[in-house]
Amino acid sequence: MTVAAIIPARLASTRLANKVLLPIGGRPMIRWVYEAARAAERIDAVYVATASDAIERACRAFGAEVLRTGAGHPTGTDRVAFAARGLAADVVVNVQADEPTLTPAVLDALVGAFDDPAVRIASLMTAGGDDDAADPHTVKVVCAANGDALYFSRAGIPFGRDGAHAATRIHLGVYGFRAEALQRFTAAPPSPLELIEGLEQLRALHHGWPIRMVEVDWRGVGVDTPADLKRARALLSA
Repeated sequence: MTVAAIIPARLASTRLANKVLLPIGGRPMIRWVYEAARAAERIDAVYVATASDAIERACRAFGAEVLRTGAGHPTGTDRVAFAARGLAADVVVNVQADEPTLTPAVLDALVGAFDDPAVRIASLMTAGGDDDAADPHTVKVVCAANGDALYFSRAGIPFGRDGAHAATRIHLGVYGFRAEALQRFTAAPPSPLELIEGLEQLRALHHGWPIRMVEVDWRGVGVDTPADLKRARALLSA
């Protein structure tokens, strides 16, 4: 099983301009992500997929392989699918460029889901706390007994009707796809629930394509705001 990690990267960001190139510990943010993927034992090749000349220059400066994409891809997943067409990979891992605290072990755990030949799409989850249930910026997931996702939502799921505490699982936005499943996913139109919730993974469930969830003991710091950047810098400097 050949595994490629692709990091989709763009400069446009509404809350934190040029964030993937901002320095953390003397390195651009995207370099932390790239090096975590390179250190994963179960990933064979790592690429940055971008339409930006500035990102390409910065990434090539630290030795990254870069795949050029068009500027019009609506999502990072679309950018990854476009870049993956020229690769001979069995599994493609979509790694977010704004996750500088990502670890190799987390990526290896995700790839491990594909040891089951029935798995076509996989993603990550972790245990959440009481405050997460009511936070619409935190995506929750509930799963079947075999670990496949039943539903994702920004609402608090599962909801305890009698007020009893229900264990919350937080969805972490790192995905793996079999190569053909990635192309099939991006070729499908957005689904009604996907548009309502603003969660593209619901497209797969709409079409009956299971997503195997892998639980990890990692939450990470996704960088969307200056406050997130400050937290990531503090964590990585330690």
